[in-house]
Amino acid sequence: MAKGRVALITGAMGGIGMATARALGRAGCALMLNDIGGEEAHRARCAELADELGVDVRYEGADLSARDQVEGLVRATAAALGPVDVLVNNAVKRHYHPITDFPPDAWDYALAVNLTAPFDLCRLTLGSMKARGWGRIVNLSSLMGLAGKAGRADYVVTKTALIGLTRAVAAETLEYPDVTCNAICPGSVLTPFIARRIQGLADERGVSFEEMSRRYRSDIGQVADFITPEQIAGTVAYLCSDEARSITGVSLPVDAGVSSTFLQGPGTP
Repeated sequence: MAKGRVALITGAMGGIGMATARALGRAGCALMLNDIGGEEAHRARCAELADELGVDVRYEGADLSARDQVEGLVRATAAALGPVDVLVNNAVKRHYHPITDFPPDAWDYALAVNLTAPFDLCRLTLGSMKARGWGRIVNLSSLMGLAGKAGRADYVVTKTALIGLTRAVAAETLEYPDVTCNAICPGSVLTPFIARRIQGLADERGVSFEEMSRRYRSDIGQVADFITPEQIAGTVAYLCSDEARSITGVSLPVDAGVSSTFLQGPGTP
């Protein structure tokens, strides 16, 4: 069970990360939340969350592009709360460039945050999970981990690689029936970041937010409404439950059917 466990969540202070913090906190996990920027506001929000959920909530602003800070994040979690039982690799950096125009520094940064940090966090926490005989790792991949899209090379590559990392960790933990590693592949989720991007596109094109939202979803064939962060968080919480102990190495689309019905196409009779 999750009650009394320690959960480390990256990219935790908004969108899917914050919804996941609430879901795991409600299940009884103590929480270490990692994000960057606005440290004072983040610490205040953690205090509010601790009061709301009745669990210990801590904040560490480690920059996941720096390996020494990733290592420090794990040490800080162990010192404050105990060894990590639940690891949710959610933090992401994304760019919008065609490959021929992609700045190499931006590519390197995205790979460090989106892929190397999850690897290092798995490397640094998996041993103690095995030693204690219980652990859950959930990697936030994407629909773009299952298919390509122009102008999104860093995102497509890193989200695809996270699926490979998930399988590799699962393969190394088969003899530990209560240590699992799974990936979730969301479709279009209306996070604060996506809402800001849609509003920007709407302003550029002189259309309403609602119209731009429809076009945004249509681009990936997601006919239904946006997926909510809470729906993704609920999936994370289930994968961390005892009931899900026999699910490992899976890449689970939560995408309103897009990845399994692409031949149908939006609006096809």
